[in-house]
Amino acid sequence: MELQGKVIAALEARSGVSARGEWKAQDFVIETHDAYPKKMVFSVFGADRLQRFNIQVGQEINVSFDIDAHEYNGRWFNSIRAFDVRLVDPNAVGSVPPAMDPGAFTAAPAAQPAATPNAAAAPFAPQAGEQSADDLPF
Repeated sequence: MELQGKVIAALEARSGVSARGEWKAQDFVIETHDAYPKKMVFSVFGADRLQRFNIQVGQEINVSFDIDAHEYNGRWFNSIRAFDVRLVDPNAVGSVPPAMDPGAFTAAPAAQPAATPNAAAAPFAPQAGEQSADDLPF
């Protein structure tokens, strides 16, 4: 999966020693540029990846990540680990076209069918001069 956004926080790096040797990880928070912005925390695991990605607060990035879950003491926890992070040109962010054109919601007036003398009126439509108790269009 991928998500693009601006890095708004870099949490403190964690390190330790396991059966496989020393390890290092750091969490970062990004925020999307949607109409309703979303935030996501992701982890970068490994000193080599941390150095290669060199993530800084304020950067515009595209994060490729995997989501996994694990159980601990009867509770489940999500894990979002980045396997690739790429810088995005900040000037290109504003030029992305919106996902939905706001003008798509304004309807053009419907064409009126020509009246014919033998046309039967729809059973739900009020006759001329009558008022409907329900003025909903559907």
